[in-house]
Parts: sequence; structure tokens; C-alpha cells
Amino acid sequence: MISKNSIQEIITKSDIIDVVGNFIKLKKRGVNYLGNCPFHNEKSPSFTVSPAKEIYKCFGCGKSGNTVSFVMEHEKYSYVEALRWLAARYNIELEETEYTPEQKEQLQISDSLFIINNFAQQFFTNALLNTDDGKAIGYSYFKERDFNDEIIDKFKLGYSPEQRTALAQALIKNQFNKDLLLKTGLVVEREGQLIDNYRGRVVFPIHNQSGKVIGFGARILKTTDKAPKYINTPQNEIYDKSKTLYGLYYARTVIDKLDECMLVEGYTDVISLQQAGVENVVASGGTSLTIDQLRLIRKFTKNLTILYDGDGAGIKAALRGLDLALEQSFNVNVVLIPDGEDPDSYVKKVGKAAFIEFVKQNKQDVILFQLKVNLKEIGNDTAAKSNLVNQIAETISKINKAEDFTRQQDYIKQCSEVLKIDEGGLTSLVNKLIREKISKKDYADKNNDQNFDTNLDTSNIPDENIIDILLNDELQERNIARILIEFGNKPYQSKTVAQYLLNEALDLDFFENQQIIELINTYRAATVNDNNIEFQKLLSVVDPSLSSTIISLISFPYEVSNNWLAKYKIQTPTRDEVYVEDLESSLLYLQLKKIKKMISENLKEMELAKNEEMMVLLETHKTLKQHEISLTQKLGTVIYK
Repeated sequence: MISKNSIQEIITKSDIIDVVGNFIKLKKRGVNYLGNCPFHNEKSPSFTVSPAKEIYKCFGCGKSGNTVSFVMEHEKYSYVEALRWLAARYNIELEETEYTPEQKEQLQISDSLFIINNFAQQFFTNALLNTDDGKAIGYSYFKERDFNDEIIDKFKLGYSPEQRTALAQALIKNQFNKDLLLKTGLVVEREGQLIDNYRGRVVFPIHNQSGKVIGFGARILKTTDKAPKYINTPQNEIYDKSKTLYGLYYARTVIDKLDECMLVEGYTDVISLQQAGVENVVASGGTSLTIDQLRLIRKFTKNLTILYDGDGAGIKAALRGLDLALEQSFNVNVVLIPDGEDPDSYVKKVGKAAFIEFVKQNKQDVILFQLKVNLKEIGNDTAAKSNLVNQIAETISKINKAEDFTRQQDYIKQCSEVLKIDEGGLTSLVNKLIREKISKKDYADKNNDQNFDTNLDTSNIPDENIIDILLNDELQERNIARILIEFGNKPYQSKTVAQYLLNEALDLDFFENQQIIELINTYRAATVNDNNIEFQKLLSVVDPSLSSTIISLISFPYEVSNNWLAKYKIQTPTRDEVYVEDLESSLLYLQLKKIKKMISENLKEMELAKNEEMMVLLETHKTLKQHEISLTQKLGTVIYK
């Protein structure tokens, strides 16, 4: 971890005019500087930078912060990545807290792999541009693809010579570790000798979000049945194909600005579209979309447009990863490029403006697209149609977040009309599937938070959307009031429930329901003269307007059937027997709600904080997050950062 001293040095030495001016044009206006905001489209400059206060503020979109937050927002870096970027810019040697021997070894391996990949990228680029074979073979190939010199340089394209050991000898000459060289996949070992793995291929470097080379894709140019068309870097400490999107480093700011990500299949599709000026595009590398790739995209947008060839294989490819994207609340559209074309060839054929217009006019909602494709295939087959109904219901059930309820209902309505089935029946089927998922979800697998206890028993964990509802509506407030009224005189921790709640546990500042607040205050006032106030007596002293509230709180429309015991020999607990658990659960939810509100308020203060205040607020944020995680684990839920 970066030490506090280093963070303070970075903040002190960073010049906000220098940093911001590296990305946008600034003009001096009085004591401040003015420019067009990089975070939203505007014609009249409203983005103000104060060198005296070392802060920026946009009076158009409202975004503000200091040097670190600007780099984080503009470059889509994490806090640590932004600090490292600034440290490198100002030649600040980072002081880091002690690591375990295992952590040190892991960092050393990762750093070494980055250095080796950077060396290899420069080697391949030099071979492409400055050797006879590179120019005649590799460079000619890129020119045949109509790639200009600017785009070749931007993506750092290269060529691996035909010689068996050209790169290997250069790497050995620079004394790189043999085991690490094998990890990169740049070389392989044959009979004790290191041999180049990509020889005779054009090379596409793959960058991470910080612009570092983490791997390579190498395409063969000769026609052969034996060798694969592409060779890719094997998984290692810095490269994981399932967590990588080709071109994201170049596309991320444009995706954020346009609020849309176009997804294609291959490297050349990305490069051709970028060259044409369609810059919000990334490639999945020919694999199904993974949850980690979707999380990368979700940092910038929830609008995903999938571009694929219009052939049968392209249609099937377009549907891969569909459910995962919907489950992550993406708005997913599919655009099929005309038969015989792919994104690469089509943008060259029609140009940027026509391509963008084609995409705009031919977007198809992915669920309705899937439905249309499958209906065309099954024809009048009744059994196949029944399977299709189940398949569509399964897909729609992925859209199960509270904020997506209206969207889910729209899909049910539209799909039932297309399928010519009863809307209510499809709704019931979707809800049944959602209920089944709620009890089966494995949050430990979905959670990336390293602080979360992965050994936690998740068998009875409720759906995260239920947690949101329990926190955001007034259920817990009403439940506390009900327990107070119904069980206020019952024992709890050597006191009564009422004494514990009114004197120790409740903070009404975080309650939202004014009637509940008034009711609890009325109960408090009533107990001044009577510590054992009963329900009926309370009704007699409260304002008439609160009587109906009290009655509604303690009224339960259902009772447990006697058959559970008489017929099934199952003893069900009464409300009197579970009031303690009920009380503690509701208090935990209210505490969690309070912590979340404090986190939100602290984040707002961080937006306006001066440099010297930022560290205190960051430490406060860290402490609050630890409390949040602790409370959530007690409730058996998972926290998402």
C-alpha cells in the first residue's frame, strides 16, 4: 500500500493546471483558468480550475475535485492507479508499507512481466518498421487492411521475424529471467533452447486500462492447416483473457462521454473502427462475454451495442453472454452487419457517418432479437415453442433488480404479444424463476471484495435487491415501532425492550417516516408516568390520527395453520418467541442504513475538500466501509463496492 507520506507528497507536488492542461485547453481568466468541461459536451466553457485552491469545478455538470480525483475521473483509474500516474509524472519515489514475502514476490513477478512485455512490444514494432522482412511482410499486410501509419503507431502494432530465435536472443542478451520469459508466452522451450513463439506473424499488443502491455495476439500470415490462425498470451499474473477487452485503453473515455460501448469480435474490427473515428468500441477476443468483462464496461456505461456479422455464426455469437449482461442491468442491443461484411470491411465501405447511422437505425433489443431468431427457426413446432417460452422467461428473470422492474414488465408484455400467450402466465413463470434464484444465489462467487469472508454460510442469504428494499423503504422503522408497542414490556439484556430502545438503541435522526417518529416520541412521553404501558392504554393517550397507524402495525392478516403441528408435526415459533431476533435484525438494518448515509455524506464532503482535509475524509471513508462490511456480514449479505 502507498504510504500516507507519499500520498501527501503527491498531492503537494502535483500542479493542477499542469495535470488538467495535459488533457484540455485552459485559458487564464482572472486568478483562475477556464476551459471546456471534459466530462460533458458544452460549447461555452464552464470548467473552472483554481491554482490557488488546487481544485476544479464544472458549473455545467457539477463535477469537482482535486488533482487525484481529476485523473481518476478522466482516465477512469482507481485511486491507487491515479496516485501512481501522478507519481510517475512528477518523479516521486513511492514509499509503500511493508508487504509479506509472498506479496513482494508477486509484485516483483508482475513488474518483471510488464517490463518484458514492453521490451517485446518495442522489438516487434521495430521489426515491422525498420527491417526488410517486416516492411515486406508485416507492414504490407497492415497496408492491405488499409491501416494508416497513425493507427499502426497508436496501437503499437508489430511483426515477429521468421527467424527461430530473433526475439529470444534479444531477451537473453538483456538478461531476462528464463522462467518469466516462458510465463509471457513470447518464447517456448524446445530441446533446452528458447524459441520464438510468434515467428512469421503480425502482432497486436494488448493493453490494460493504464496503457501497460499485458499480452499479445499474433496472427499468422501464411496459409497452413497445422498452425492456429491466432496465438494469444497464456494466462499469467498480469494477463487473464476473461478479464480483458481489447481496445478499452483507447476507448474508455469516449465510451464514458457517449454513454455507449460497441462490442465487436476481433482486433482488426476495433482498429478499423477507431481509424474511421468510431472510437467507443472494444473487442471480446472472440469469446463469450464474461462477468469480469461486463464489469469493466459497466465502469463507463450500461448501454451495450453488440456488432456482429450477419451470418448464422454471427447471430449465435451475438447471443453469447446475453443473460449475464441483462443480469448486470445493461441495456443490450444487437446490430447485424449486412451479409458478406464485418465491422472492419463495412466501415471502410461506407465511412464513419453512414456506419454510425446504420448502427442507429438497425439496433434491435437483444431479447426481442433472440425471440425473433428462435421463432423463425422453430416454425409451428409446439414442443419447441414451449421450450422457447421457458427460455425467454429464464432470460427475463435475469432482469430482477428493483430499479429494473418497469423494464422487466415491458419485456413480459412485448414477449407475450409476440409469442401469443397470456401475459399473466408469463409473469407467473418469470416470478417463479426469480424466487428460485433468490434461494440459490451464491454471493461469495459474485463478490470481489477481498475483505468479505468467503467462508461465510450463504445458504440463507436473501437477494441483494431485497436488501436494497429493506434499506430504502420504511419496513424496518415500522417493525421497530411494532416491537416497541407489542413487546415494550418484555425483557431484553436485563432491561425491558422499551428501555433499551428508547434510552440506548434508537437514533430517530435517521428515521424517515414522520408518523413513526411521532408515534415513538408519544410512546416515550407516555412512559414517563407509566413504565409498563399496555397497547390499549397507549391507544387512549395518543392523538387519534396515530391510532390507525398503531393498529395497522400490530395487525397481521395471516395466522399460522394448526396443521403444521397437528398434521405435519412441525412446531412453528410464535411472534412472542422470536421478538428478540426480530428486534436485533431490524436494528442491524437501521444501523446499516445509518452507515450508508454517513458514507454518502462523507463522499459529498470529499468532492469539496481541500488537500489537507482529503486524508482525514479518506480515513473516515475507510472506517465507515469497515463498519458497513461488518454489519453486512452479521446480516448475512454481501457488500458491493
